[in-house]
Amino acid sequence: MSDFYTRTGDDGFTGLLGEGRVPKYDSRPEAIGSADEASAALGVARALCQHPHTAEMILMAQRDLYRLMAELSATPENAATFRYISGERVAWLEAETDQIGNMVGMPREFIVPGDSLAGAALALARTIVRRAERKVAHMIHAGDLENIELLRYLNRLSSLCFVLELLENETAGKDLPTLAKQ
Repeated sequence: MSDFYTRTGDDGFTGLLGEGRVPKYDSRPEAIGSADEASAALGVARALCQHPHTAEMILMAQRDLYRLMAELSATPENAATFRYISGERVAWLEAETDQIGNMVGMPREFIVPGDSLAGAALALARTIVRRAERKVAHMIHAGDLENIELLRYLNRLSSLCFVLELLENETAGKDLPTLAKQ
């Protein structure tokens, strides 16, 4: 058998880190899939970024997302074994966001993404991170997930994506963002 596929998901179910299988449309694989999409979108942004500090921050966030996905993949009784995202990781995101936020001008109105390739990729990544945040919020509110730091992490990651978008736009020579309102 090829190492590239297992055929174990051909029945529409997927395994968890622990006992049991759930439908692929269950809230757990939905949240994992959204976090995986966010990491992929961040990878596109990382490949396009111009500012020297951006790629390093994005890579660290992608690595955090893999650890976040591991905890999401775990059954409730095994989740603590895979717990990595904590208040310290949330504080790291806040510190990075504040640092970049002090380097860029905060727009007073909504902006339209697309002022630079990297900025547009970060805007897309931000929206996917927000979707993952909504999926994780659903799991927490339903009692399927207990680590509230996962939700806080995704919320702060979307803020980091926004300030990085502004930084990348400025790095590309676009000092004033395109505003949604004319």
